[in-house]
Amino acid sequence: MEAYELYPLGDAALVVNFGDVIGEQIQRRVQVLTRCLQERSLPWLIELVPAFTSVTVYYDPLLVMQSVRRCGQGASGDVSSIYESVCDMVEQVVRQMPDAGSFQAREVEIPVCYGGEYGPDLAEVAERNGLSADEVVRIHCSGEYRVYLIGFAPGFPYLGGMSERIAAPRRSSPRLQIPAGSVGIAGRQTGVYPIETPGGWQLIGRTPIPLFLPDADPPSLLQAGDVVRFKSITAEEYAAWTAQQK
Repeated sequence: MEAYELYPLGDAALVVNFGDVIGEQIQRRVQVLTRCLQERSLPWLIELVPAFTSVTVYYDPLLVMQSVRRCGQGASGDVSSIYESVCDMVEQVVRQMPDAGSFQAREVEIPVCYGGEYGPDLAEVAERNGLSADEVVRIHCSGEYRVYLIGFAPGFPYLGGMSERIAAPRRSSPRLQIPAGSVGIAGRQTGVYPIETPGGWQLIGRTPIPLFLPDADPPSLLQAGDVVRFKSITAEEYAAWTAQQK
């Protein structure tokens, strides 16, 4: 059994932490545990929040107490007793988890129009790394990116796996408005702004694909654990794609 630790987050949440190094192996364990807990349909489970190296389990204390009493156990109504009961139930799932290598990631291709009005920082990213704009696009499109978590804004994917050759720091002065679909770089990460929002990432392109649809279930196109590949498209293809969605 690989190492992990449990600790409380407030009075109605538990964190299962698998380490302190961001990487694919730990991320696979995060996704396997998330999937296993989802499949259990636990009545006291409110929400699961997978992150870079951990899964946060939000629970209903009253339903936890009712669940353990139905099983013939004597959980009292105090916070610590309920927390210990959740720890016991979650640890059972952790110990029964299949090997992380069994996790099959969903693959999603995202078309991107790079440069110009859609990627105003592409030239700066290229110059910073001693590359041409075309080389930055080629490198960005050749990568395979894993969605580590969704955060910051609804549907915003934090993607790992970008080449250091096109890494670039955040802008010294963030923009007040970034169009939805903008593809950016910050450090060694890349991501896509799903809604119009302020932000400081270097913008290299834009996708016509909506990443956040409030009325859909789930509303986020991408989920933690997905594998993303970017495909370069022309401005004409971007316009045609956008027109089809109207």
